[in-house]
Amino acid sequence: MIGIVIFAIVFCASYIGVRIIRKWSLERQLLDIPNERSSHTVPVPHGGGLIIVIICLLSYVPITLYAQLHAVEGQPVPFSWGYFTGAILIALISFIDDIHPISIIWRLLVHSIAAILVIVDVDTWHGITMLGHLSLGNFGYVLTFIWIVWMVNSFNFMDGIDGLAGLQAVIAGLGWIVLGYILDMPAIYLFSGIIASASLGFLVHNWNPANIFMGDVGSAFLGFTFASLPLLARTIAIKSPDLLPIAAVLFVWFFLFDSVVTLVRRALRGERIWTAHREHLFQRLVGSGMSHRAVTIIYGILASILSITILLSVEFRDDISFAIIPVVVLLTALLLLLCYRREVLQ
Repeated sequence: MIGIVIFAIVFCASYIGVRIIRKWSLERQLLDIPNERSSHTVPVPHGGGLIIVIICLLSYVPITLYAQLHAVEGQPVPFSWGYFTGAILIALISFIDDIHPISIIWRLLVHSIAAILVIVDVDTWHGITMLGHLSLGNFGYVLTFIWIVWMVNSFNFMDGIDGLAGLQAVIAGLGWIVLGYILDMPAIYLFSGIIASASLGFLVHNWNPANIFMGDVGSAFLGFTFASLPLLARTIAIKSPDLLPIAAVLFVWFFLFDSVVTLVRRALRGERIWTAHREHLFQRLVGSGMSHRAVTIIYGILASILSITILLSVEFRDDISFAIIPVVVLLTALLLLLCYRREVLQ
């Protein structure tokens, strides 16, 4: 019951906070000006994701303390200085970049430092359980580093149309809430609820037509947080810790798939993959004539179906079974088919 009350308070605080940030951004003319690569046509204030950052980081310490008091016997709930420090660094460099653009080299350097801080503090993925148990050994450090840095940038890449990043954050947050409850991880349950509630408060303002954008400060922070959650959860998971990496990937699967496919396509054509463009699958759907709202809802439905399938598998089979693979393939194929048909009929 206390969780629901907290989540309701967080939603209200986020909703009000984003309104304040919007007014502040308008007064200082901190606007996202449309260009030939933009998916919007009028200047819109940005930086609304700062409220998500503030709420989540202010909540992290008391959530850790509360979870320690309510943890089951023998279950540690450590405060992760690596995550907390890394999140501050990510938010800071991203907020500065929102105001005065910074070279990608400096941004990637900070992203890398943040990833290393998490790995040093929390450790890494040691194994993955799905089709049996796969031990990663030392490669786990490399894979974890790539995972964190890519998630930071993937979420940023995908924050390109009204509501998309906010809705994905809400859905992934809800997935982690249920997973935290199933696996008896109160700290993950509460923190995920804070993320989802704060993102929902922002989403109300960002729904098409958006009154404010998330900005890099919000998207990069959310990417870093969702990348860190399976590592934070692993330290306190009493059962099935090695299914957490798979769950983490699948909760944000369509963001990852879209960003990876787009990067590979551009790299194969010899393009500068770090420059702005309009070639993501969601951008191509918008370019084919679909509204921001319709595309966002499609991504939301696909992500919700996949998340529910994952949670049902964990609840009733205590793992993420082989049967999840056809579901992932089918839903991904549906997205690709929709893009293909829209472009052919355009």
